[in-house]
Amino acid sequence: MRGFMQKWAVLTLFGVGVSCAVLAQTQDSYEYNSEFTWGINKNSSGGLIGGFVFKKAKKLNDRLLETFGLEIMNVKHPQEVRKSAQATGNFFIYGKSNYLYAFRFQYGRDLILFTKAPQQGVEIKVVTAVGPSIGIVAPYYIERSAVDNSFFVTVREQYDPYNPLHTYNRILGTGNLFQGLGESTIQLGLNGKFGLNFELGTIKSQVTGFEVGFLVDGYFSEVELMPTSTNYSVFPTVYFTLFYGSRR
Repeated sequence: MRGFMQKWAVLTLFGVGVSCAVLAQTQDSYEYNSEFTWGINKNSSGGLIGGFVFKKAKKLNDRLLETFGLEIMNVKHPQEVRKSAQATGNFFIYGKSNYLYAFRFQYGRDLILFTKAPQQGVEIKVVTAVGPSIGIVAPYYIERSAVDNSFFVTVREQYDPYNPLHTYNRILGTGNLFQGLGESTIQLGLNGKFGLNFELGTIKSQVTGFEVGFLVDGYFSEVELMPTSTNYSVFPTVYFTLFYGSRR
């Protein structure tokens, strides 16, 4: 947890530094009633791209917005490491048995700390949101070598650490994209986040910027991603989101 907070602090200080450099340029207030944004998320519990964020906001008064959000994320186990198959060079995650796709529905409030002029300055908001999470736990398929009637064939099946045929040297790579999705199970939970939002757009009707913060995604039972490792029901993460959208 200490490591998560240190990462969040670094991202926050970066955002504050950027905003302070241009905040002095802000002149007249920038009036709008609602906005819709979408973004690409990078977080400490995801891969190169953690997922996607969608958010609808409506002003309640000059300083407060009501928000409705949806996050679609691929959540990784902390011990996941990509390895290269000896026979093919294809990448796979040894020890992984399931994916976790998180659908996070969020209701929250954005508090405007600083407003901006239409074509200059920065609008800074404090972001808070909570809501239910729906976790899709899908089998992680591997491709392995096999012999059928003296012919070399390959088999795709869910990784099982207790299967003697699923040793490292027999794995050739991963299965097909979305293979096994129809065998998924559902995990229910809750999520909450706190962050800072920096809107840097220079066009009055468009929204461009980034958001940094801390999020906790918790489920009512343990999510088994890697059977031979410690598995968790709570996934804390720091995140960075680049977003774009429109307002009116």
